[in-house]
Amino acid sequence: MPDESLVVFDVIPPRQYVGADAYKKDLQGFLGSFNGPVTFENSDLQVVADGKLGCAHYVQHLAGTGKDGKPVDITVRVTDVLRKVKGKWLIMHEHVSVPVDIASGKADLSSKP
Repeated sequence: MPDESLVVFDVIPPRQYVGADAYKKDLQGFLGSFNGPVTFENSDLQVVADGKLGCAHYVQHLAGTGKDGKPVDITVRVTDVLRKVKGKWLIMHEHVSVPVDIASGKADLSSKP
């Protein structure tokens, strides 16, 4: 949402971003860490809505080349909660995550079902 009611839990610290401006800054920093274009591919989209509130979840794969010249290939899970405001569906909460291997404590950035 284009105001302070947006809350985002991203895989990039800090734990949360509050407000559209904070999340925009996060995205600009993330995209700025790439050398050239980044591709995003969404799959497994599921959506439920009741007219006022909605929920969507999907798998997002992104790929590109980091500023260090190394390839970046990451798969994340995304859940969006939306509400209808003045006839438009707006995201009020987004949660981006990756599975974690409990034994090693490491994130699984190439998660497969």
